[in-house]
Amino acid sequence: MVAQPSLNHTTEARTLSKPRHTPQLHRLLEIVAQLRAPDGCPWDREQTEASMAPHLLEEAFEAVEAIQGGEAAHSREELGDLLMNILMIAQIAEEADRFDIEEVARGIADKLVRRHPHVFGEVQADSSAEVLANWEQIKRMEKGEDRPRGALDGVPVSLPALLQAYRIGEKAARVGFDWPDSDGPRAKFDEEMKELDEALAQGDPTAIAAELGDVLFCVVNLARHAEINPEMALRATSARFRHRFGFVERHLGERMKDASLEEKETLWQDAKSHEA
Repeated sequence: MVAQPSLNHTTEARTLSKPRHTPQLHRLLEIVAQLRAPDGCPWDREQTEASMAPHLLEEAFEAVEAIQGGEAAHSREELGDLLMNILMIAQIAEEADRFDIEEVARGIADKLVRRHPHVFGEVQADSSAEVLANWEQIKRMEKGEDRPRGALDGVPVSLPALLQAYRIGEKAARVGFDWPDSDGPRAKFDEEMKELDEALAQGDPTAIAAELGDVLFCVVNLARHAEINPEMALRATSARFRHRFGFVERHLGERMKDASLEEKETLWQDAKSHEA
């Protein structure tokens, strides 16, 4: 049984010893409210929770890209855009008497305290595995579940496919459904590539799609065993491709379509040599 955490005096003292003053956060809340006011912005006033959802997703991806870039100013800007979208959705919900940002903050704060009894309570957890086990058990108790949910139930189906496959592999591995090392997914990759070659030779689009999906899933599992996030790895590769392609495109201009493969390859290698 997982003990339920409580904020003891030691924890309170630790928390209160580092007060955070956030006048700019309050200013942002007021700005968002003004944008939605009768005399505010027509575009902002037209938005709904549903219409804001795609913007939220887009800003999240832009924030990830900024963080990967490592430039503090860019990360700060994109996190601000993401925060604004969150506050706008909460403001829209508040106007509809559904919930407000205070309830959002209270809910996640309470959840973090409940699910970290090794920090805010008396439970001992010396490894990430123990933390995750406690987290899942507390989560089941919160939802009133008598028995564990399926290991994959917590993976959102709306995740990008590559990231979803990665999370599925992680969840399955936690209950022992995994290869002991990277040799397993590497051998499986060869097996699936052979099946993909056979499907390609047959020319059956349905079979090709299925086998290609299997190959991609194997690559994701191989990445997981190498402790590489495939979503981040592919994003980095796509960024490199964009840079190199742009280099080739700028040099060839209108000759892009007619230039030889050898000339394009020479420029491609030149672009690689200029990368940091």
